[in-house]
Amino acid sequence: MGFLNAFLEFLGFGIGLPFGLLIGFFLFVYSKPKEVKDPVVRPLHELDTDALLDILPDIPLWVKCPDYERVDWLNKFLLDMWPYLDKAICAMIRSTTKPMFAEYIGKYKIEAIEFEHLTLGTLPPIIQGLKVYETMEKDLVMEPAIRWAGNPNIVLVLQLLSVRLRFQLVDLQIFAAPRVALKPLVPTFPCFANIVVSLMERPHVDFGLKILGGDVMSIPGLYRLVQDMIKKQVASLYLWPQTLDISVLDASTVVIKKPVGILHVKVVRAKKLLKADILGTSDPYVKLSLTGEKLPAKKTTIKKKNLNPEWNENFKLVVKDPESQALQLQVFDWDKVGGHDRLGMQFVPLKVLTPRETKEFTLDLLKHTNISDSQDKKQRGQIVLELTYVPFREDSIEFSGPLDGNDGRGSASGRHSSDEESLSGAGLLSVIVQGAEDVEGKHHINPYALVLFRGERKRTKMIKKTRDPRWNEEFQFTLDQPPLHELIRIEVMSKRSSFSFRSKESLGHVEINLDDVVHNGRINQKYHLIDSKNGVIHVEIRWSTV
Repeated sequence: MGFLNAFLEFLGFGIGLPFGLLIGFFLFVYSKPKEVKDPVVRPLHELDTDALLDILPDIPLWVKCPDYERVDWLNKFLLDMWPYLDKAICAMIRSTTKPMFAEYIGKYKIEAIEFEHLTLGTLPPIIQGLKVYETMEKDLVMEPAIRWAGNPNIVLVLQLLSVRLRFQLVDLQIFAAPRVALKPLVPTFPCFANIVVSLMERPHVDFGLKILGGDVMSIPGLYRLVQDMIKKQVASLYLWPQTLDISVLDASTVVIKKPVGILHVKVVRAKKLLKADILGTSDPYVKLSLTGEKLPAKKTTIKKKNLNPEWNENFKLVVKDPESQALQLQVFDWDKVGGHDRLGMQFVPLKVLTPRETKEFTLDLLKHTNISDSQDKKQRGQIVLELTYVPFREDSIEFSGPLDGNDGRGSASGRHSSDEESLSGAGLLSVIVQGAEDVEGKHHINPYALVLFRGERKRTKMIKKTRDPRWNEEFQFTLDQPPLHELIRIEVMSKRSSFSFRSKESLGHVEINLDDVVHNGRINQKYHLIDSKNGVIHVEIRWSTV
């Protein structure tokens, strides 16, 4: 009976197989293919709720969110550059992971760890939209929405004793929305010093992992466990406010030195100056400046016909680097006609001063700074002065962030003490006129800004034929007391480049109360110009106390 069953099965297989192939051949040859219809394309507003919910995850952000820009040009750029970026990124991964793998060689019976294959595939990431933020700081902040469904071929080989274990990463998908900040913006190519990256939300990462040919991610429960571990690890490192800082330019080449103190100079007297005039006398005055500064030099009064003048005049100079800067003194003979003759000069390095201690100097005047000049033997007289270097408080120097930072965690007594110090004592008021927008003139539009404070008048450069000037100029005022309950006035003016009866025209002004600057250390805002239709001016003001 068993033999008969086996014979019938073999006979049925031998007859059924050729018969089935024959029927299939005739069906393939004589059957007509169905006509393939083009998909129906319908506008989004015609779709019902269920259809919209199905396609909603695939709609790019520039469609759903108006503040995201469409960046097809950038995706085209990535597509063309991807073969080269793939090689560069893979080379960086190999060089970065090589020392990491070397730490495990010899441990846990591990003999070798290496990449057998490493390529990111042929599909580049797609940027679905780009959002750019306008900030008051010197930076550029953007948020790209990145989706990458790649086809990488990443195979890692782990040799454990004599066994080679192959780990293969497949079907990698990454959806992320990072915030990328280029800051600070500097006048050195590529015009930003650092790239700061942080994730605004937890990224979605999906992948398959094959070990010895089997996909271990298909094990029940393991996929969800690995997903949670990856999200927690990435979030702990780069989820905002955590950041990844990438240095682009050397800090020493782009550092912008900020004021760190004030040098108090008292020009007391001079002795036995040279006789520069025909009548055997001179009309001396002194010019003071710090090396490395482009600010105009300070000047004493002119003492007519005096070779031993006494001034007893006080000056304040802003110091940015006490280790490298020096006080430059030049004594001139004033002439009514022609240039003024220099009677002598001298330098005092600031590093010889002890902070907050007054020191008197009696200096021999020189013809120039070359001390080894054998021909410079003429006695040019002496100058007597008193110098005191007063550094700013550390917290006012380090302050550089916005006012809404998380500094409120300090104790109440600490804040009270800091407020008392900021509300008393001398300091430096720095006014940075960044620029203006939408300024209009009736007759001409060549805007410049005037800063008026305590009788002093300072002016930016004039920019011709523009409604949106960018000055980015800083003005400094050294004060004996904080400017509480005081106003600083900034006017935007326009001046005709050629001669005219209406050569100047006001484009608007603003008056800023300085109380917030004294209490907070810094303000950085845009102000609407008074007497201007739509004009806005961007001003940053800092107060540093000594």
